[in-house]
Amino acid sequence: MQAHVAYWSGLTAKRTVIAFGPVADPKGAWGLGVVEVEDEDEVRGIVDNDPVMKAGAGFSFDVYPMPRVISRS
Repeated sequence: MQAHVAYWSGLTAKRTVIAFGPVADPKGAWGLGVVEVEDEDEVRGIVDNDPVMKAGAGFSFDVYPMPRVISRS
């Protein structure tokens, strides 16, 4: 998990990741990442290179596009 956090922290420093972190869902913990990429292939590359995915640690990812974002200034 430390390698996973380091990986996503590095992507945040490169400004690819806007935000990431754990979600305290009462049904079970999971994480959320918001990324800014050109296309789905780029985000799939990010997922495929995540250390927890490479380790086969039982994690899974769902990827959903956000066609429009409203954010604070």
